[in-house]
Amino acid sequence: MAHHKSAKKRIRRNETRAAVNGARISRIRTFVKKVETALQAGDKDAALAAFKAAEPELARGAQLGVLHKNTVARKVSRLSARVKAL
Repeated sequence: MAHHKSAKKRIRRNETRAAVNGARISRIRTFVKKVETALQAGDKDAALAAFKAAEPELARGAQLGVLHKNTVARKVSRLSARVKAL
């Protein structure tokens, strides 16, 4: 257990950040899952619309430090290729 005031504050801050980051990752996964669902259904228009909504969410995740920028670039590239292939 933390004994110093600053260590206790760091624990509180870490819990808050973990909750916020977890919510961001969950939101990103939801957007990506919408694209995946549209791809499974074979609906190109829905997949394209979902992809256009998901791309900025992924970029925001990289910008805020929740995901690595190369991870986001890879995911966007692969999703884009799959939408294009429909």
